[in-house]
Amino acid sequence: MRAGKNEASHTQNAIHTVSHYAFFPGNPKWPSTQYRLTYAFAGTSMEAKSAVARAFNTWASQTQFRFSQSQDFASADLKIGFYHGDHGDGAPFNGANGVIAHAFAPTDGRFHYNANYSFSENPAADSFHMETVALYEIGHLLGLGHSSVQAAIMWPSIPVATVKGLNADDIQGINTLYDLEPVRISYFVFQCTV
Repeated sequence: MRAGKNEASHTQNAIHTVSHYAFFPGNPKWPSTQYRLTYAFAGTSMEAKSAVARAFNTWASQTQFRFSQSQDFASADLKIGFYHGDHGDGAPFNGANGVIAHAFAPTDGRFHYNANYSFSENPAADSFHMETVALYEIGHLLGLGHSSVQAAIMWPSIPVATVKGLNADDIQGINTLYDLEPVRISYFVFQCTV
C-alpha cells in the first residue's frame, strides 16, 4: 500500500486484471484444505494486535477463511510485524518513501508495516489507520491484487487518517478467486389479509 496517492500505480504485466479487481500472476491462492489460518506477531503492540484482529474478523465475515492468533511466530501461516529498512524479505523499506506496508501473495504469509510511518488505532491527521492498512494487506495475503475501484480496500493507495472497509468489488474478487458463490440475501414478502 502506498501513502497519499489517489491513482493506481501498477507495474506493466505485474497483475492480471479481471473486472475491477485483480489477482497476482498465476492466481495463487490458499488450498481448500488450508482455510483455517493462524497468524502471529513479531514484537507488536497490543494496539496493533487489536486492529489487525478486527481486520481478520472482517475478512472472515465475508469469506470461507477463519483466522486465529498463535503465540508461535515460527509456525504461524501469517507473520505480521513492523520493520525498518532491509528486513530480509527482498523488499526493503527505504524510509518514508511512500510504501506504508506490504504483504506477499499466498502462501508466503508475510505482512509488514513500514515502521518509518506513524500508525494509530483511531483516525489521526498525522498517521495511517492500522485496521484499514491491515484489511488491504490481508487482501494480498489471500491473493487479491489491486483494484481500479477507488472505494475498494484493494485500491493501491490511501491518504493519512482515512478509514475504509471492504467494498463489493473486494468481496466479488475474493469469491471469484476461490470459485465461491456470492452470499445471496433472500427477501420474503408476506401478504396479510384482514
